[in-house]
Amino acid sequence: MAVKFESQNTVLRLWILLHHVRDILVRCEDSIFSEYGITPEQFTVLEQVKSHGGGPMRIIDLARVLERGPNSVSTLVDRMVKAGLVRRTRSKIDRREVRVSLTSKGESAVQLATPVSWKFTQRILSRIADKDRDALVSLLETLKCDLLGYLSLGADVTEISKNSPTNRPDLYELMN
Repeated sequence: MAVKFESQNTVLRLWILLHHVRDILVRCEDSIFSEYGITPEQFTVLEQVKSHGGGPMRIIDLARVLERGPNSVSTLVDRMVKAGLVRRTRSKIDRREVRVSLTSKGESAVQLATPVSWKFTQRILSRIADKDRDALVSLLETLKCDLLGYLSLGADVTEISKNSPTNRPDLYELMN
C-alpha cells in the first residue's frame, strides 16, 4: 500500500509542479516582453513570422506551427493588427486565405526582445545538465503529443510527434 501511495503522491506532485512551472514561466515572460510592449503570445507569433522570412505567412500555417486552432490564432492576430505589430492581407486569388506579415513596429519588437529572451532561457536552463535536458525534452515532447492526441481524439500520436515543430533538427537556425 505504501508503494502505491508514494507513486500517487509523485504523480500529483509532478502535475502540480508542471502547472506551477508554467505559471511562473508565463510571469517571467510577461515581465521580459512587457519591456518591449508585447505579450509572450505576441512574441511567439512575431518570432514565427520572422522565421518565415517576415511574412506573409498564412494563418493556417501559423496555427499549425503554434499547435493552436486557426480561430484562436486569428483572434490573436486581430489584436496584434490593432497594436500595429502585424498586417493582415487576403489573397487576391482565394479571399478565404489570410496572410500575416510583420510591420516595422513588430519587427523592431521581436528584434529587441529576442536576445533578452534567449539570455533568460539560457540562464534558466544552464543549471540542468545536457543529458538531463535531453531527457526533459523527450519527456515533455511525449507529454505534449499525448495531450494533443487527447484533444484530437483518434489522432495518431506517433504522427503528431513526427510532425511536431519542436522536433525539427534545424529549430535553432529557424528561430535566429
